[in-house]
Amino acid sequence: MTTASTPRQRRSPGPRRSPGAAPTVVPAAPLADLLHERVLDWYRREARDLPWRAPDATPWSIMVSEFMLQQTPVKRVLPKWQEWMERWPTPAALAAEPPGEAIRAWGRLGYPGRALRLHSAATAITQRHGGRVPEDHAALLALPGVGEYTAAAVASFAFRQRHAVLDTNVRRVYARVVDGVQYPPNATTAAERRTAAAHLPEDAETAARWAVAVMELGALVCTARTPECARCPLADACAWRLAGHPPHDGPARRGQAYAGTDRQVRGRLLAVLREADGPVEQARLDQVWDDAVQRARALDGLVADGLVEPVEQGVYRLPG
Repeated sequence: MTTASTPRQRRSPGPRRSPGAAPTVVPAAPLADLLHERVLDWYRREARDLPWRAPDATPWSIMVSEFMLQQTPVKRVLPKWQEWMERWPTPAALAAEPPGEAIRAWGRLGYPGRALRLHSAATAITQRHGGRVPEDHAALLALPGVGEYTAAAVASFAFRQRHAVLDTNVRRVYARVVDGVQYPPNATTAAERRTAAAHLPEDAETAARWAVAVMELGALVCTARTPECARCPLADACAWRLAGHPPHDGPARRGQAYAGTDRQVRGRLLAVLREADGPVEQARLDQVWDDAVQRARALDGLVADGLVEPVEQGVYRLPG
């Protein structure tokens, strides 16, 4: 819901486009222009110096960062990203090794299925695109493990194209500034896509900078739990702040539990397999968790997800 002091903007529908094409919705003045000016100026002054944002960053290095940054903070990603880029500076370099090596190198970043999907994407890039990350948005979206967000992010950040990039941080900024609510919905909605399209600068280069700038604002200032409104360049234009910071009227948001869950058991099993030089016998895996039923369920899940493969009865390894 938008407050009276922040009227909802009119949007021009424009011609129909194929799915994934750059939105043709024209940003409505004056609010969109104000947001662009304020956020881009803030970004020039406050942006973190990250290697995947460097002018010489390759499309592959940007893609690797996007896979790693899903559900993982920058401070944990940075050293692992540097290790990966030294070992696998190109998609072909990663594709030349077995997928188990990607899982091993993923270490404790969490959600190791991302490593497997990144290896699959590298293999597809090598086989279909001559080892070069494709520039075309549709071709990016067709890669294994690449969804709506990642395709838009790589097209924008690596190739300076005009796409609405909607991660959790961006969605939270739009929810507060434009819609006047504390949090966005649990899953991206069509209304959010329309809002993002309506506020996307027309110039492709500016749109690419806007995409990363509003993401940075959500990561550093307009955070989920403790937004720093006093530091925000949009404070006097934010519908949520002007409405008095009304609390979210949806379900309470809780952090994901970890201790005692199957995720924790899976992590311990994978840690043993990552550190082993070869296949691991069941008896060694049995030592990581006392509950035999939960341990077996976690191991079966790893096998089903392709993160572990049985060599023979009671012997396991990372996928080769």
